[in-house]
Amino acid sequence: MADFRDKVVYQIYPKSFRDSNGDGLGDLRGIIEKLDYLQKLGVDYLWLTPFFPSPQNDNGYDVADYRNIDPRFGTMKDLEELIAQADARGIGLMLDMVFNHTSTEHQWFRKALAGEKKYQDYYIFKEGIPDKIPTNWVSKFGGPAWEYVPSLGKWYLHLFDVTQADLNWENPEVREELKDILRYWKSKGIKGFRFDVVNLISKPDVLEDDDQGDGRRFYTDGPRVHEHLKELVRDSGIEGMITVGEMSSTTLEHCIRYSNPAEKELTMCFNFHHLKIDYKNGDKWELMEPDLAALKELYRKWQLGMQEGNGWNALFWCNHDQPRIVSRLGDEEKYWKQSAKMLAGAIHLMRGTPYIYQGEEIGMTNPHYDRVELYRDVESLNYYEILLSQGKSREEALEILAARSRDNSRTPMQWSDGEYGGFSTAEPWLSIPENYKSINV
Repeated sequence: MADFRDKVVYQIYPKSFRDSNGDGLGDLRGIIEKLDYLQKLGVDYLWLTPFFPSPQNDNGYDVADYRNIDPRFGTMKDLEELIAQADARGIGLMLDMVFNHTSTEHQWFRKALAGEKKYQDYYIFKEGIPDKIPTNWVSKFGGPAWEYVPSLGKWYLHLFDVTQADLNWENPEVREELKDILRYWKSKGIKGFRFDVVNLISKPDVLEDDDQGDGRRFYTDGPRVHEHLKELVRDSGIEGMITVGEMSSTTLEHCIRYSNPAEKELTMCFNFHHLKIDYKNGDKWELMEPDLAALKELYRKWQLGMQEGNGWNALFWCNHDQPRIVSRLGDEEKYWKQSAKMLAGAIHLMRGTPYIYQGEEIGMTNPHYDRVELYRDVESLNYYEILLSQGKSREEALEILAARSRDNSRTPMQWSDGEYGGFSTAEPWLSIPENYKSINV
């Protein structure tokens, strides 16, 4: 297996990176335009979040077709040019594989809804009646994790949005389809893969109510997850490539197994425990001051534990789901530069592979939106309504969104002090922070 321990990965959220054609949306040609900048930064890999055809209910993490390019982002020719131009600069491209679920617009799910038994077995359907939900599991975006289909008399599982139906990894035909997708992209010159919420793919044989929580204890690091990952990596021929798994609510012991080379699963893992230190009672939507003692203890535990177990950390502060770290743990005002550099230093000086999210290198901040109409993120819009239903005032709900929303990191990249921060010649899909005149490349 190749050694990725001295490499740096730069994450690109294409929709917000650079718009080359003036439609307000970032695109693949916009990334090509900025390759010289990325080469000067010294990055080794570019991880691109999904740009596949999608209804965009979850900004591309609801994939309708794993083998094509959403026309909003460009064409296959654009991607092939991006791969070639990046290769010429010594930069490899990593794709984001969303294999826990597909969009309900995917042809597999459409065939399932049309009554084809083969494709119903690609998903997790349960016979039932409208007023008796199969389990009390809660979706990660709020509300029940099941949706009823009257025409079938069945419920389907969706751990995320109702338009993101969970795949049935116990079906060998599903696993073969997913392996074939990896082979396809490898043949195109892709150099690595990031697997979205990959530790949730294995569900138990018997699905039951959770009398202690929201159901996650039954499917997180599930019964056959390691077996499935070994098979996926081995049979798709990606053993020698850089692979990183996003691990939701995982444990140190599992991450050692996921990333220990002897296990032949993945090369490294993301875990999120260090980003829950300002969750009151573990609730993302309850604010509190960061517990810095807990942060230090978590890093001590994971740094030593992964070293002793021969696992490997993917180190990060920011990504497309997290608030900007300088807004979260730093000081946006008096010590903006110093705190941004301090936080960057912490990531680069630990044991693991650093992942830099676009704009992190210039200390981009949260946008501090003051109106719910400015938000686009499905999770944020859902939780705004949930917070109001819990008795929060609109002002309190907006304060929570301003700190927690995934849109905090999705604002357009600030390239210059010109109009729209040099991101586009048109109004961007998401409002740009007002400080772009002083914080830009």
